[in-house]
Amino acid sequence: VAQEVGLQSKVEDTKNLQNDNTVTNTLQFPSLKHYKWWLRVALYILFLLAGQSAATLLGRLYYDKGGNSKWMATFVQSAGFPILIPLLYFFPQSTISTNTSLAKLPSISTLAFLYLFFGLLLTGDNMMYSYGLLYLPVSTYSLLCATQLAFNSLFSFLLNSQKFTALILNSLVLLTISASLLAVHADSDDTTTISRGKYVIGFLCTLGASATYSLYLSLVQLSFQKVIKRETFGAVLDMQIYPSFVATCACVVGLFASGEWKVLNREMKEYQEGRVSYVMTLLWTAVTWQISSIGLLGLIFEVSSLFSNVISTLALPAVPILAVIFFHDKMDGVKVMAMLLAIWGFLSYIYQHYLDDTKSKATITNANEVSGSRVELC
Repeated sequence: VAQEVGLQSKVEDTKNLQNDNTVTNTLQFPSLKHYKWWLRVALYILFLLAGQSAATLLGRLYYDKGGNSKWMATFVQSAGFPILIPLLYFFPQSTISTNTSLAKLPSISTLAFLYLFFGLLLTGDNMMYSYGLLYLPVSTYSLLCATQLAFNSLFSFLLNSQKFTALILNSLVLLTISASLLAVHADSDDTTTISRGKYVIGFLCTLGASATYSLYLSLVQLSFQKVIKRETFGAVLDMQIYPSFVATCACVVGLFASGEWKVLNREMKEYQEGRVSYVMTLLWTAVTWQISSIGLLGLIFEVSSLFSNVISTLALPAVPILAVIFFHDKMDGVKVMAMLLAIWGFLSYIYQHYLDDTKSKATITNANEVSGSRVELC
C-alpha cells in the first residue's frame, strides 16, 4: 500500500511539473516569437529599400547612357527570377500554419491559374509604367506613382479588412506629401516637347499602373490568407518565381512581336559605356528587382500590403540621396525636407505596429496567467 501511495505521489508530481513547464514555455515562447518576427520584418524592409533604390538608379543609368527599349526595360523587372530557384531547396514547403493544418490546401490547377493571373497582371502593370515614364516628365510621373498609396488604402480596406488609425493615416499623408514634394521639385526647370496626345496617354497609363499595382498587392495578401495558407518563406518564393516566369515569357513575346529585338544589337553597340557595361547594367537591374520583390512579398506576408506599399514609398526620397553619391546630383533644402517627412511617416507607421505588438503580448500574457492560475487550482 505504501508503495502504491508513493507511486501515485510521483505521478502527480510529474504531472504538476509538466504543467508548470508548459506554462513557462508558453510565457517565454511569445517573446521569442515576436523578436523573430521583428527580425524578419527588418530584413524584408532592407531588401525592399536596397533593391528598389538600386534598381531605380540602374534603370536611370540604362536610359541616360543610350538605352531605349520599353520591352527590354519591362523584361529585366521579372527576368531575374532564376537566381531565387536554389533558395527553394533551403526552405521546406511542407510547414503549414497551425491555424490551417486541417484546411484543404489549394490544388495544382488553382495555383497555376493564380500564378498565371499575377504574371500577366505584372506584365501589363510594368508596361504601363514604361509608357508613363516615356511620355511624362519625371516629376509628373513620380507624383502619379505616389497615388498608389491612396489606391492601396482603398483596396486594403475593401479586400483585406485593413483598420485605419490616426497614426496610419498620419503616415500615409506624410509619405504622400514627401513623394509629391520631391516630384514637383525634381524637374521644376525642365521643359518638355511632348504632344498633348502622348501626354494624356502617359498620364492615364501611369495612373492605371498605380491602381493596378495597388490591386496586385492587396490580391497577393488575400491569396496568402485564403488560398495558399502556408506560413513559410517557400510560399513567398513561389509567389515571386512562378508569376515572374509568366511575366518574363510574356515580355519575350512582346519583344519579338513589337520588333524591338531587331534594334537591340545596335542599341548595345551605341551604348555610351560599351557592350560590357550594357549587359551588366541590365543584369544587375534584373537581380536588384528580384531582391526588391522578395522584400515586398515578405512584408505582405508578414504584415500587410499597405505596410509594404508604405515602405516602397519610403524608398522614393531615398533615391535622391543615393543619386547625390553615385550621380553627383545636388542636395538642396527641398530634398532634405522630403527625406525628413518620409522618415517621420515611416516611424509613425512603425510606432503603430509597436503599439499593436505590445497590446498583443499583453493579451497573451494575461491569458497565460489565467491558465497558470487554473493549473495551480488543480
